[in-house]
Amino acid sequence: MATPRRTALVSGGIGGLGTAICIALAEAGNRVVAADLDGNAERVAAFRQATDGLDIAFAPLDVTDFAACGALVQALQASHGGIDILVNAAGITRDSTLRKMDPTQWDAVLAVNLGGVFNLTRHVVEGMAARGYGRIVNISSVNGQTGQFGQANYSAAKAGMHGFTMALAREVARKGVTVNSVSPGYCETALVMAIPQPIRDGIVAQVPVGRLGQPREIARAVAFLAAEDAGFITGANLPVNGGLFMAF
Repeated sequence: MATPRRTALVSGGIGGLGTAICIALAEAGNRVVAADLDGNAERVAAFRQATDGLDIAFAPLDVTDFAACGALVQALQASHGGIDILVNAAGITRDSTLRKMDPTQWDAVLAVNLGGVFNLTRHVVEGMAARGYGRIVNISSVNGQTGQFGQANYSAAKAGMHGFTMALAREVARKGVTVNSVSPGYCETALVMAIPQPIRDGIVAQVPVGRLGQPREIARAVAFLAAEDAGFITGANLPVNGGLFMAF
């Protein structure tokens, strides 16, 4: 029996990791919608160029807006018959030690990195459960497992994604819906490459494989968990960090 064509929605879809995830899902035979902010025309144009020739569309979205997330999901359900794969990859940083962190820095990171996961997942999960099929992959971070100096907000949000993943996985396991997370380490993205060279060298020195990760390596892990035959994996976290953090 032929595998049905699936529709994937990727939040943060035009970021460094997001673009790679969209490409990997499209190359696996899915139709993909990348949802992201559209305020930077050059960024959107670069994404379109990088994904030219693939079945990848762009949809403007602020993941902190619950109603906007619902409207996008409804539109995609009407046009594509439902969303089969959801990848929550939208994320921001507002780094500061807690002693200097103001409420706007805390609120912004929690609203995007964790609130955005709720806002989109809340709208797609019912349809997945009703159709008896779904793959939800949440992009967390190694810093959600280990903590990171100056990232109390970011680490809290990313750790919260793990709890969300496990709880929802239990709720929908018998509905044919899997919920997993991927925790990238430091990857060669614009965000990481903006770190001053001496600090970046220090980070790489701590990574057992001796290099930064490539976005496509994270995307490969996402595509694996989003695949049709990954239905016996749920509530799991897949670390892709070059050995920076190892645990059972």
